Amino acid sequence: MSKIQNFIKKDIEKNPKLKEKYEQASLNLDAAVLVKNMRKDLGMTQVEFAKYVGKPQSTIGRIEAGNMNVSIGLLNEIANRAHRQVKLVLI
Repeated sequence: MSKIQNFIKKDIEKNPKLKEKYEQASLNLDAAVLVKNMRKDLGMTQVEFAKYVGKPQSTIGRIEAGNMNVSIGLLNEIANRAHRQVKLVLI
């Protein structure tokens, strides 16, 4: 287990209410990586990608910064417009 994982585990043990916040932050970062990788695979800037998928650049920027709670619907919409698919896996 990494140092950050140990820190998070201990932090949640001290305050169990933080678990949801850590989980949401993790999901936001996962979405950030997915969208940024999709954009980079297409060789586009944020502005170009935003136009390509029909979203404001500010939305793409917030997603890529991990500052937005992205819905599955929004991810799916972006993916479809970029000719990709969203696949959900429960583990």
